[in-house]
Amino acid sequence: MIDLLIAGGGPAGLATAIHGALAGLEVVVVEPRPTPIDKACGEGLMPGAVRRLRDLGVPVAGQPFHGIRYVDGVSGRHAEGLFRAGPGLGTRRTELQAALAERAAQLGVRVVRQRVEGVSQDGDAVNAAGLTARYLVAADGLHSPVRRALGLSAPPAPGRPARYGLRRHYAVEPWSDLVEVHWSAHCEAYVTPLGPDRIGVAVLTSEQAPFDVQLARFPLLAGRLPASPAAPVRGAGPLRQGSRVRVAGRVLFVGDAAGYVDALTGEGLTLAVTAAGELVRCVRAGRPQAYEQAWRELSRSYRTLTESLLWARHRPPLARRIVPLAARLPRVFTRAVNLLA
Repeated sequence: MIDLLIAGGGPAGLATAIHGALAGLEVVVVEPRPTPIDKACGEGLMPGAVRRLRDLGVPVAGQPFHGIRYVDGVSGRHAEGLFRAGPGLGTRRTELQAALAERAAQLGVRVVRQRVEGVSQDGDAVNAAGLTARYLVAADGLHSPVRRALGLSAPPAPGRPARYGLRRHYAVEPWSDLVEVHWSAHCEAYVTPLGPDRIGVAVLTSEQAPFDVQLARFPLLAGRLPASPAAPVRGAGPLRQGSRVRVAGRVLFVGDAAGYVDALTGEGLTLAVTAAGELVRCVRAGRPQAYEQAWRELSRSYRTLTESLLWARHRPPLARRIVPLAARLPRVFTRAVNLLA
C-alpha cells in the first residue's frame, strides 16, 4: 500500500515527497499540471529554506541576497537587516519547482497526472484519485480543494480586508544584494534579485487594481524599472486562508493548505519545507496527530510577526511609522529579520 499519497506537486508537496522517500516510505504525488509549475510569489528563499533544500539534496540555483531592506516608497528612507546565517537566494518559482520534481524523481517518487477531488477514509486507509494509501497529504495550495471538501476551511476574520499578490519580472540588473520591501500607504512592493539581469517585483495589497496602478504608488521604484516588463503579471489571493486543523483522521495538511496568514515576511517556503519534514517524522513514528502541535510550534514566530505587521499595516498612522521606526532601531530590525531567516 502507498504510505503517503500527496495531493499537489508544488514545493510543499514535493518537499514532503522527498522527505518521505528519504525516510523509506512509498510516496505518490497526484498533480494534474506539468512541470514546471509557476505561481505568483516573491521568489525569495530565506536562508533557512536554502539550507533545508540543500539538506534534501535539491540543487538550489539563484541570485544570492544578504538581507532585507525596508524602504519608504516616497522619501527613500530605509532600514537594513543583514542575515547572520548565510545568504538567501532569489530563485524563479519555475526553477525551484523543477529542481524539486527532479530530486523526487531520482528518489523513485511516482507522479500521477490527476486531480484530487473527493476524499474518503476509514480507520485503516484513505482513498483519493482512485488510489488507496495509509495517509493523504493535502499540499494543494491556498484554496485547497481537499480542505474545502472536508469542511475544514476557517471563515474569514471579521474586519480584516483581504490581501492579494501580483508579480512581474523585469530584465534589469539588480541594484542591490538585498531584498527591498518598499512601503506605501496602502501596499508593499518586494524587489528580489533573480539573476545577473533579472529582478522580480511583487506587490501585496488590499486594493484590487492593475499592477501598473499599484506600482505608481512607489515613484522611486517605478523610476528604476524599464517601460517594458520581461514577463506578464501573475496574481494570487485572497492570501489569508485559515484551516481549522492540520490533521483530520488520515489527512494531513502542509504548505499553504495548512493555513496561511500573509506573504509579508517571506517565510512561507521555509515553513512549508520544514513542516514537511515534521509531517513525515510524525507519520513514520506512528503518531500523525502529533503533527498538529509540531506545526503550531514551527509556525509560531511566523504567525506572530506577520499578524503584528498586518495589524500595523491596516492602521495608516502606524503603517507610516514602520520604516522610520525600523531605521531608528536597527538592532531590533536586524533581530526581527534573523528571527525568520
